[in-house]
Amino acid sequence: MFIRFLHKLSSLLALTLVGLLIACSTESNVTLVSPTAKVSVATTASTRVVVVITATNPSATPVAPTPIPMVVTTVSAPTKVVALPSIGNSYPSGPAPTAAPPVGGSVKVTLQVPEQWKNGRFGTPHTLQVPPGFSVSLYSSLPSAPRFGTISPDGLLFVSLMGAGQIVILRDNGSGTAQAPLIFAEGLNGPHGLAFHEDQGQIYLYVAENNRVSRFPYKKGQARADKRETIVANLPSGGGHSTRTIAFGPDGKMYIAAGSSCNVCEEQDPRRAAITQYSAMGTGERVFARGLRNEVGLAFHPDTGELWGTENGRDNLGNDLPPDEINIIRDGGNYGWPYCFSNQVYDTDFGRKEAAYCKTTIPPALPMQAHSAPLGITFYTAQQFPSDYRGDAFVAFHGSWNRAPKTGYKVVQLQVENGRPVRYNDFVTGWLDDSTQREWGRPVDVIVAPDGSLFITDDSANAVYRVTYSK
Repeated sequence: MFIRFLHKLSSLLALTLVGLLIACSTESNVTLVSPTAKVSVATTASTRVVVVITATNPSATPVAPTPIPMVVTTVSAPTKVVALPSIGNSYPSGPAPTAAPPVGGSVKVTLQVPEQWKNGRFGTPHTLQVPPGFSVSLYSSLPSAPRFGTISPDGLLFVSLMGAGQIVILRDNGSGTAQAPLIFAEGLNGPHGLAFHEDQGQIYLYVAENNRVSRFPYKKGQARADKRETIVANLPSGGGHSTRTIAFGPDGKMYIAAGSSCNVCEEQDPRRAAITQYSAMGTGERVFARGLRNEVGLAFHPDTGELWGTENGRDNLGNDLPPDEINIIRDGGNYGWPYCFSNQVYDTDFGRKEAAYCKTTIPPALPMQAHSAPLGITFYTAQQFPSDYRGDAFVAFHGSWNRAPKTGYKVVQLQVENGRPVRYNDFVTGWLDDSTQREWGRPVDVIVAPDGSLFITDDSANAVYRVTYSK
């Protein structure tokens, strides 16, 4: 009994040391020795914490201890320590608030189009609305619809062309416009989410396809993939929401979002309407969070290390219900779909389970106007934009398909305070003409460029735009 108590005491002291070392955010090493265990705790400058517990068999005589198997656990801590409030919001359970105007107002600007693309859709001028000081230019006009993008370790924009089954590289020509796209990989099955990640000393481009996850070794300046490895061969596929999104967390794990197979139903595959976690090699599959009807955009908060997602709510409940959502994803979290939506509201139209079930689900961190179709999300930590934008997020609203009047078709700014979204404002609008209800573009993803400008992909106009700021 006493030996078990000493084991527990050593473990508790180790956890206490971990907390202290994380709070210090410095390189440290501490060793604790008890009659039954030696506990070593170390942190590096990047706040990676290593805990080593070596147990020994006690003896009444002074002989060398006999080690039993050592347990080594490595965890990653956020780059900053912040006090996190609970997930939730103060909004009522009905329609969500609409986007507020930009804090400093907005001005009309003409989309800047290079001469070689002044034809077809861009043959006539287009205007957009942005906060003062911002401008928008056409960065690339593509032969197929771009979806999600990412920046390579050497600063190049990679974009998925889902319908074409390709990944292309868009190199800057030195004047703020992309050269002709280079096909990095092709023959893929609905490629969507992209992420660069290093595994065992090798940098890879990871691609979330409709039914699998592939990765391609990458080295600086590489223009064409020369090897492909399928690391998850059996993602849920088939009907319904066909996009798959990928993100890597501070823990080095891979997270894959797969939407539902329907508008509202009970899924047979638990990985649908869910986020699934894997190792960087595609092993260790487990459902990380569920009840997420169509969580398209994924991004890890740069300070808290928490996973944020954009949720597209169900259809056929009218113009204003249910709200679309910004969710903060918790390990093991249940976000309600298909039985509940928004602030733990019971879906009487679906009518399964009991209303009390919804009180066990996690509400959104921020509800947003129904049918906006939020897709890509990114946090802004660069320096080009004014300081008011740093630490906030941008979200691309793809726009409604079955609402009258239409909504969305824009990019919004999520204002973040104390690690939580508190409101959202229009940032770039104008792809939808409110008076005619005609749209000429549909934003999909938002990607921060190495110089601090913002790329926006558009799968309706087959375009990539670049938003810049100058005083």
